[in-house]
This record gives sequence, C-alpha cells and structure tokens, in this order.
Amino acid sequence: MKKKKILMLTTGGTIASGPTENGLTPVLSPSDLRGYITEFKDVCELESQALCSLDSTNITPQHWLMIARAVHDNYEKYDAFLICHGTDTMAYTAAALSYLIQNADKPILITGAQRSILQEITDAKKNLRDSILFALDERTRGVNLVFDGKLIAGTRAKKTSTFSYNAFSSINFPALAQVQNDRIIYYVAPCPPCGKLKFYDQLNTNIFLLKLTPGISPEIIPLIVKLYDCIVVESFGVGGLPDSILDTLCSEMARYEPHKKVLVITTQVTYEGSAVDTYEVGRRVRNRVRFLETRDLTLEAAYTKLMWILGKGVSSWEELETTFYSPINYDIAF
Repeated sequence: MKKKKILMLTTGGTIASGPTENGLTPVLSPSDLRGYITEFKDVCELESQALCSLDSTNITPQHWLMIARAVHDNYEKYDAFLICHGTDTMAYTAAALSYLIQNADKPILITGAQRSILQEITDAKKNLRDSILFALDERTRGVNLVFDGKLIAGTRAKKTSTFSYNAFSSINFPALAQVQNDRIIYYVAPCPPCGKLKFYDQLNTNIFLLKLTPGISPEIIPLIVKLYDCIVVESFGVGGLPDSILDTLCSEMARYEPHKKVLVITTQVTYEGSAVDTYEVGRRVRNRVRFLETRDLTLEAAYTKLMWILGKGVSSWEELETTFYSPINYDIAF
C-alpha cells in the first residue's frame, strides 16, 4: 500500500515551547516535533515546514492567510496537512481556514497542546498521534481541530478550559469523531465538498467587537461606526441593545448603506445561540436598522466569516445576508 504523505506546518505554540527566564516560549523546530511521532514511518511520510514560531497570542489574520497559502502551494504534493498551533487563538485559526479553504477533499487538521512536548506529563504526544490517525483515515477531510481525542469541525471549536487537557468544546454541534483505543469512531460525517476546491486570499480585518457591559456609555459609538466597516455587538442573553446605546448606534448606522457598514448582533452566552426577536429590546432594533444575527454561530466563526465575506466583497444587503447564512463546514444550523 502506498504511503500517505503528510505535511506538518508549524507555527509555535505551547506544544513547541520550552522554559526560558521569561517563561515558556516556542523553541522547538519542526524536526524536533517529528521526532516524537516516529511510530507511523511505515504507513506515512511525514514532512514539515516552519511557517513561524509564535505564542498564538501573536497570531494575526495575516498568519491565517500565510497558512492557507502554504496549504494551497502544497495541496497537490501531499495527502493531508497537520498544523501545529498554540491553543489560545486556535479556534479563530480553525474557523478562518474553514472559510479560506473550502471544499477540500483532504484532511487539514489543527492541533496543539496544553503542556509542552518537553514535559514529562503532557498531552502533546497524544494530540499529535491522534492527528496522524485522523489524517490517515480515508473518511477525514476538510478543516478540523483535533484535541483530546476529538475531531471538531473547524467552525465549531472554542477553547473552554485554560489548563485542562479537554481544552476545546464543539459548540452547538456534536464532535465529528473520537479516537478510542486507536480506533476512530465517527458520529457525524465530515462536511462533504459541495463544489470545486476554492482558496481565498483576502480578508477584511476592519471589524470591531463591542462587548456590552451594564451601563455602557454611547460616547464611543460614533467613532467606532466611523472607523470600522463592521461592528459586532456581543450582547446579553439572546440579544438586544440596552437603552444607553440604542438611539446612538441606530442613528449612526442609518447614515450608511447596510451592506457597506454592517451591524451584527451576537450573544455573550456560549451555548444555544441568539434569538434577537424574543424580547422587546431585540425587536426594537430590527424595527430601526438592518443587522445580521449570528444565531448558533460561534463568535470565532462569525468574526472570521465576516472577514472573509467583506474581503471578497458584496454588492448588496441581500448578497451579504445570503452568504452569511449559507452553511460552510457545519458553521450554522438555524
């Protein structure tokens, strides 16, 4: 049987970190990481390429584009891709790659660790090993996150624990699969390609996340609306706007065409999504200004999907709305 070729793309993160006088920082090379997973040499050829060596706190949208380009440039040469990444912004990267690389028929897997691979007790080796198992499985395809034995759709992952090995949860959607005793059990089939493979290379990062707190002042609202192409309001509960900013935000947004200055309402609550029309504080917004509601999208998915949509450009509100609510890699269900 022909060996599968897997390309490991490294970006740094805890998995590749070691102790320094200033705390943990990425120090290991791709070949160092490969040295911990030599057991698969009879069934796959594992090659590697270093893209950067960063704590994922410093990962930016430009790095997402760099990763997507690396996959694009090597897509025909390899059967699967494994991206090693820090956990703090891994969910953003997984979501962003889900929009930058669409309809992939090969595994594009993202993993990392809560403890360095250099430590005696670590989850790094298991996460790397599980990732290789998923990469070798013929059923695996598309952008997914591998952590603590679970395969999570790239648009549904969120870091929900800061230290525990089960750091990531699949939000409002089941994990796709799990490794049990080296056997992969699928619960949901990976999202099938619905068209030709497509890579994108543009993101509009001019998006502002406004997290509401009780008694928030409206003073900053005009400046935010002026400076940013899209304002994502992280609201309370099922969604709505408090009296303190309602008039200012709606009147400022009304100055612009809705597809050129986009308002989005999401929720601060992790599970079950938004339902803006439930209460009067939500319905009154809809009566005054057009906006997108994130429904069951994670914040990470909504934020990066908006970057992708605005990056490729839309010519009308109807096009914006249709694209935003069209499912990609299981990102939205209702």
